[in-house]
Amino acid sequence: MSAAKPPLLEVRGVSKYFGNVIALKDISLGVNAGEVTCVLGDNGAGKSSFIKILSGVHGHDEGEFLVEGEEVRFKSPRDARELGIATVFQDLATVPLMSVWRNFFLGSEPTVGKGPLRRIDVKRAQRTMREEMQKMGIDVRDADQPVGTLSGGERQAVAIARAVFFGAKVLILDEPTSALGVKQSGVVLRYVVQARERGLGVIFITHNPHHAYPVGDRFVVLNRGRLLGDWRRGEIGRDELVKMMSGGAELDQLTHELESQLEAPG
Repeated sequence: MSAAKPPLLEVRGVSKYFGNVIALKDISLGVNAGEVTCVLGDNGAGKSSFIKILSGVHGHDEGEFLVEGEEVRFKSPRDARELGIATVFQDLATVPLMSVWRNFFLGSEPTVGKGPLRRIDVKRAQRTMREEMQKMGIDVRDADQPVGTLSGGERQAVAIARAVFFGAKVLILDEPTSALGVKQSGVVLRYVVQARERGLGVIFITHNPHHAYPVGDRFVVLNRGRLLGDWRRGEIGRDELVKMMSGGAELDQLTHELESQLEAPG
């Protein structure tokens, strides 16, 4: 009987400090292939610091960081990308006035010819971009149109398809629905499910439990840099997750105080 495969990505007791400030303390979780791990937290919960450690922007100060069972310590985002960890940040790292196909490759364009005759293989690049976007359910009619003319959901699709094409095993999505309306958020959530079905391990960072719950296989809640809870689907309901995110008892206390003030005689 073969041993079970290790998680694609795993952190054990990871902590990060900035001087006397505790950004993260004793965080542990694993990310498996074909699963969506939702990391939830309000502003200041530690989500940004966590993303930066996973993506190689910051190194961790304590604990272990493993990729497919091997301990690693990234010195730069390039190190993370070389091991198949791709991060799609909120700003998407796209150039609005540049064409869709140029944004898809962005510095890694296919070429043809050698030496001084070497040039970008435009037709191949456009064809590849269209094929990969088609897999996401988007038909790009004009490969030369500026990416800034696409909707927010379509730009997310370009970033996700690019990461998958260039060999991502773990896809980290930083608040992909935060600036989108209801319809476009639904489009992006479908892309998240597609990435999971293609066998990627997806880390979905969000402050919105209503977006996380329909697509998540696992839910991790951060609060002030610490792990507040870790549940698999079926172990926690949507309402419980919302209450955990909103502060639970703290919110109930605030509601009681506000009601008392409103009822008090003027």
